[in-house]
Amino acid sequence: MGRRTGWTSALRETVVRSAVGRGVAVAVAFCVASAGLPGTVARAAGAADVPAYAFDRDARGVTAADGTADAVRLEPGTTYRSALGGSGKAYYRLELDDASNAYVSVTAVPRAGAALASGDGVKVSVRNADGSSCSFDTVTVGASRDPHPVTAWGAREILAGKGLCQEAGTYFLVVERTETGTGAGQPWELELAPVSEPPSAGGAGATSVPEVWDSATPAPLAADPVDRPGGGGFSGATAVGQGVWRDEIVPGQTLYYKVPVDWGQQLYAAVDLGSAGTGSGFVVPALDLTAYNPVRAEVAGASIGYGGTRKSASLPPLPPVRHVNRYAPTDPARSLRFAGFHYLAVYLSGHVAERFGEGPYGVELRVRIGGTAQAGPGYEGRSVPGGLFETGARSGQGASADGRGGAGAGAGGAMTAVAVGGIGTGSALLLVLGVWTVTARRRASAQIRASAQNPTA
Repeated sequence: MGRRTGWTSALRETVVRSAVGRGVAVAVAFCVASAGLPGTVARAAGAADVPAYAFDRDARGVTAADGTADAVRLEPGTTYRSALGGSGKAYYRLELDDASNAYVSVTAVPRAGAALASGDGVKVSVRNADGSSCSFDTVTVGASRDPHPVTAWGAREILAGKGLCQEAGTYFLVVERTETGTGAGQPWELELAPVSEPPSAGGAGATSVPEVWDSATPAPLAADPVDRPGGGGFSGATAVGQGVWRDEIVPGQTLYYKVPVDWGQQLYAAVDLGSAGTGSGFVVPALDLTAYNPVRAEVAGASIGYGGTRKSASLPPLPPVRHVNRYAPTDPARSLRFAGFHYLAVYLSGHVAERFGEGPYGVELRVRIGGTAQAGPGYEGRSVPGGLFETGARSGQGASADGRGGAGAGAGGAMTAVAVGGIGTGSALLLVLGVWTVTARRRASAQIRASAQNPTA
């Protein structure tokens, strides 16, 4: 879990922080080239063969501008893939109305093997046309100093009668490096995910955040663990519900899961790291568990050391998800402002391999959902992308206890996520070969019929 600095604003307001192939060669080329396509899990160089961050398969490639004049426009609901150089800033343009809230998450992926310092990371801000800041967030790789994905976010919120960034017009997303380690000059890949939240019906409504909520830590789940491989990135996060979910992880890898949490509900999560078979010593930090809300803003996290014996990291007790939480002065309450699929990221430090071997290591993710689903705020319009702040729980269409979810389970559908997540490069290759074989047979048959009808041809 990277070290994160506070959320600020210019006026110190509370601001949230392709065609079928013609032969086997084409199919093979597809398989090889897929390692560089968005959404595929590339393999990082190194003895441990660590899976890299899996970018969204549908991400649109964009080139970052070094100033506002040439900044490319980002559209809500579209995921983008870009890059940030080792020096300077990256600019992107946003065209916003005067009613909707806009959020942009930025997942930065350092190059594998880069030598980093604990302060290496990214700064993300949203600025108006005059250059004034609407929001600011910084996240770093933290004490592990490992090159692993880190996510920060920017926001333009509509706060009636308060300060800057309330009008319709052109805004800019600015991403820059903190540049402290010896690997600071190397470019980092970026995944950008802008979204839009419509205004709530009836205006702002209540702005007072309840001070009393159930902050007790529940008893550990006694359920038997179920095998459920984690995803390689936010877009491919594995949908799970309440239960105990088991997988394996190698040092330097991050696993992603998503959990439906409705209005009024509370998310509890912990992760257990199994014992090592060999080695000695102690790694600090070793295992991170981080929770993110539906717009990929960090909610809370936990980090533990590892000495080769079974260890567990638990999120602190989190308040219920409420629309009014956006008026809370600090996180985690402030980030728990949306219903929808919340993300859990499990990261194992690469330094564990130095002490205890390359693994893999067994992990168990324990998820509990507390509270009763309640009615939402009543939005005037739909989010972009649609269904982002829904789980389907109150209509019985949410993710089930086994994490498979129901059809149309909001935010892309839990079942869709599980099904798509199970299709790998091997399956894609078989599909291409199968289609090519059928196509070749049809062409051969057509040629035989043509020859029979026209022998002199």
